[in-house]
Amino acid sequence: MDVVQRALVDLYDLGGPVVLVMLAVSVLTMAVMLYKLWQFSAAGVGRHQALSRAVLAWDRGAPEEAQKALCASRSYLAPVIGMAFAQDVDRPRLETEAESRFAKLESGMRFLDSVAQLSPLLGLFGTVLGMISAFQALQDAGSQVDPSILAGGIWVALLTTAVGLVIAMPTSVVLSWLEARLDRDRVLAGHAIATIMSPNANTMQAQNTESPPFQAATAHA
Repeated sequence: MDVVQRALVDLYDLGGPVVLVMLAVSVLTMAVMLYKLWQFSAAGVGRHQALSRAVLAWDRGAPEEAQKALCASRSYLAPVIGMAFAQDVDRPRLETEAESRFAKLESGMRFLDSVAQLSPLLGLFGTVLGMISAFQALQDAGSQVDPSILAGGIWVALLTTAVGLVIAMPTSVVLSWLEARLDRDRVLAGHAIATIMSPNANTMQAQNTESPPFQAATAHA
């Protein structure tokens, strides 16, 4: 504990309170990024091979093969596609179900976006405060001006800007990667729902073939 306290005091002496705030933000940001990576991995984001096979099988008129492929899928979108296969809900409901799953995965991403945008500004704020302190020290020196006083103050002031950039850059990269994965999944979900709700002629023929009693009753009527 004493080591941690000494380290925090040294950081405070080096960069002021802004550096301590940015240190806390960086720890929280790292925790959020690790959680999002785990969440995406657990949900199977981007891993929809079995789901894609199920949709393709349904589109070519093989509902049994489609159901078998769907059962093998571990995608978080599998329940939505299962509802589409059952044909018991309309398209807006399916799109809403898919969006609710995307919304869960997007939780925490707004925080990462805020960190990526505000960290450089927070670093710049620390730099401005450091420059003010440096020029105050230069003024207090009066006629005994030592260039090292100004140089040292500027060096400490620029440290906060560097820390802000170090936090912002990897956060921005991770956020862009997460958003790209979700965007691809949104396209896949939209295409799958459209394919299932608007089957081609092969699918309609296979479904009609699997229900001869209904056809017979219709013909008799």
